[in-house]
Amino acid sequence: MTITPNRATALAAVAILAITGSAHGNDTTANLAAGGLVFTTTDAIAMQREELFISEERIAVRYEFVNAGAEPVKTTVAFPMPDIRIDPYGGDVSIPSGNPDNPLAFSTRVDGEPVAMRLEQNVFVGDRDVTATMRQLRLPLAPQASSARDALDALPPSDRASVLDLGIAIEETYDIGQGMETHLAPDWTLRATYYWEQTFAPGRTIVEHDYVPSVGGSVGAMLGQPWAGPDDVAAQRKRYCIDDDFMATVERRTRAAGPDAMPFQERWIDYILVTGGNWSEPIGDFSMVIDKGAPENLVSFCATGVTRIAPTRFEVRKRDYTPTEDLHVLILIPTGG
Repeated sequence: MTITPNRATALAAVAILAITGSAHGNDTTANLAAGGLVFTTTDAIAMQREELFISEERIAVRYEFVNAGAEPVKTTVAFPMPDIRIDPYGGDVSIPSGNPDNPLAFSTRVDGEPVAMRLEQNVFVGDRDVTATMRQLRLPLAPQASSARDALDALPPSDRASVLDLGIAIEETYDIGQGMETHLAPDWTLRATYYWEQTFAPGRTIVEHDYVPSVGGSVGAMLGQPWAGPDDVAAQRKRYCIDDDFMATVERRTRAAGPDAMPFQERWIDYILVTGGNWSEPIGDFSMVIDKGAPENLVSFCATGVTRIAPTRFEVRKRDYTPTEDLHVLILIPTGG
């Protein structure tokens, strides 16, 4: 579904999710995809309503769950974080929060009261769990934390050799003005899940959570540029369901800006919708609002039945909804150049 300032109706199919984002140039920042809650047992619980709000600054979800039985149901509720890996040879990754234990500033309320969550963290090199080794060496588990590099560099020679052999770290050699230096860099993946035990009394329970999304982006949009490869353009059009009107708008503004100009910046937001299909029956009433940030921005995403409800906001409503695909949102921001 493509939304330009003058267009609010276009329909297309959804593309499949890539959690860690594909490779981009040095002027880009990759994003991490997160989503909703996951239940360990759901046969007795139905999701009657889900209200989802998505913007660059905030993702907020409000659920209404119904226990139609006569007895309370106790279950573990989990929020899986996206995998975090800092590619030593890749570009930056958008991690909104400075708290290494809560990189998306995630919070939850049940019936209006904050929930005390527990955090499970595991570290992997490929498919191998190296959490015990990390804890034994007293290394921070979050690869994005600055303390991780400091702790690696502080290891004695025997432990340094061990983390290199295990693939936990790699060596980087560079010159920052005082001659060549060699340092260790994290090369592991952190998998983390917030969870808590929830008792659903008979009747309705309201669960709300919000967090700051990991927003990827590029200082210059590829679309509309004469150097853009046709395969890359086709892939982006498929991922975000970009229609011909959207392309015409981008190409017109790109031509008007001049041969070397970058008239748009890109922003990418991914959201995992498919966890909403885990309940005992389809979501009774589903609504999603996407805010593109400013009236002059362009936005495209894959959906049907989209309605403009405000100058920057677009709504999708579904009844008896079972998500089968995930959501990708593209926002183009005019640069004035």
